[in-house]
Amino acid sequence: MKKLFLSFAAIALVASVYSCREAKEKADEAGDTVTENVEAAMDEAGDALEEAGDAIEEAVEETGEAMENAGEEVENAVEEAVEEVNGN
Repeated sequence: MKKLFLSFAAIALVASVYSCREAKEKADEAGDTVTENVEAAMDEAGDALEEAGDAIEEAVEETGEAMENAGEEVENAVEEAVEEVNGN
């Protein structure tokens, strides 16, 4: 009876060790998957930030050019107005 009980306990111990090893492997795989997903998300966020920065830079340049053109138009209008006043 003792041999049967000890044999059953040994089998249970081997089964539990195997089960724990399998659970650890699954947990490691899940952790690796999460790490990969986080890295991919960070890469995408970095790309999006870079694109946004480029768009902002382009908008600033376009705004600067528009302001410069508007300034030139105002300058021309003022010169024309001065010429009209002096010409009359």
